[in-house]
Amino acid sequence: MNSRADLDTLLPECDNEGYLLDPVQWSRAHAPLLAAQDNLALIDAHWQVIDFIRDWYADNESVPEARRVIQHLAEAHGDKRAAKHALYELFPQGYGQQASRIAGMRKPLKLMLDV
Repeated sequence: MNSRADLDTLLPECDNEGYLLDPVQWSRAHAPLLAAQDNLALIDAHWQVIDFIRDWYADNESVPEARRVIQHLAEAHGDKRAAKHALYELFPQGYGQQASRIAGMRKPLKLMLDV
């Protein structure tokens, strides 16, 4: 995969910022491709967040707020402050901007309102 055109043939339709237009079309195989756009190699901790986002979406048809992800991570690891720090270390461009996009979500409404 050498170009954006190569990537476009492997991914479902995205908007101009790389968010999928239809989250239902996402598959686990897409996440590493989306992460590679940010020079990010996914590890188990990334997948824990991605899986939580996808599970939340399946149950609620919405993207979970960052505080929900932090709460989930804190329940698994016991410390809310450390969970928040870990989330932003895993996704340095931001939860909404990076984690949501890699998990195959549409652009979160909060990000659209911030523009």
